[in-house]
Amino acid sequence: MREYVAGDDVRTIDWNVTARAGKPFVREYQEERELTLIVACDLSGSQFFGSGPKLKRETAAELAAVLAFSALRNNDKVGLYLFTDRQELFLPPRKGRRHALAIVRDVLAFEPKGTRTALGSSLDTLTRLLHRRAIVVLVSDFQDEGWERSLRRAARKHDLIPVLIEDPREEDLPRVAAWLDLEDPETGERVLVHAGGGDLREEPARRRAARRAAFDEALKGAGLEAIRIRNDRPFLDPMVRFFRERSKRLR
Repeated sequence: MREYVAGDDVRTIDWNVTARAGKPFVREYQEERELTLIVACDLSGSQFFGSGPKLKRETAAELAAVLAFSALRNNDKVGLYLFTDRQELFLPPRKGRRHALAIVRDVLAFEPKGTRTALGSSLDTLTRLLHRRAIVVLVSDFQDEGWERSLRRAARKHDLIPVLIEDPREEDLPRVAAWLDLEDPETGERVLVHAGGGDLREEPARRRAARRAAFDEALKGAGLEAIRIRNDRPFLDPMVRFFRERSKRLR
């Protein structure tokens, strides 16, 4: 409600308020936009890793809870898409507290059939499932290859926000003079690495650096920015910073 100014549509005058105030007031209408949020969460084997008190999957579940209840508070629809190297679960977007709780439960407790990651085909499947534009929050550690084109396609159709979850132990092995028996949680491949140094220690670091560079290049090619989360640190701060900067850019 505000005071009438010359040029306002006289049909918007609120005559009750005008009579009480002794001068004309008009009603202001704000268009209500119902948004659709989709939490797309990677449940491949590498998400079941955590060097600290939490698995990456548990961090993803906490993040999904924040997103789901934010949508609930804003009266927006929220849906869930769980994937590995296949579609594991799709909960179509709906409103309501019970639905939001089901999303949190499934991210935390759903038992996937697959252990590997297929980001590209999973993104393509999700793009086909969603018939209207949505905000898609893609939560993964992005430990896969060949998904860049699918990322670009999804970004053209939807408002895509990648969320990268990393664990500190994936960046640096413990520096102890011992051999470590490492197992790939997705393929089951095992390798012995001497944690004290040398080429055997450096090779995993080189692969991680190459994967991170490929991730950054894929984001650049799709015109996207990511929320980067460490599994051993609170995730709210990087999320708030991301959305604050995003809000400034969209003004």
